[in-house]
Amino acid sequence: MTKAELVEEVSRVSDLTKKHSEVIVDTVFQSIITALHRGDKIELRGFGSFRLRQRERRKGRNPKTGDRVDVPPKKVPYFKPGKQLKELINRSPDFTPPVTPVPGLPRY
Repeated sequence: MTKAELVEEVSRVSDLTKKHSEVIVDTVFQSIITALHRGDKIELRGFGSFRLRQRERRKGRNPKTGDRVDVPPKKVPYFKPGKQLKELINRSPDFTPPVTPVPGLPRY
């Protein structure tokens, strides 16, 4: 699923315009990025958690020349799926996951 498809799905389910749905999706993504940048952990119950992992400095190789290079330490984002997400993914192929109704919006 692409970001555009996600915006389309939010728009369809919530009965909002695509523009409003895009603002919502962008805000969620930006909030996750900002929290990770601050070093916070993000927990979305039933879905999973995002956090940063620290990679230590190491020796690597330039694949083109074969020369050894120093790779500096860095932080990398990491996603750990939640128990409920894992269970939903591993159900039978004909299972359709339930859509949690949004309060105040009509259910179709």
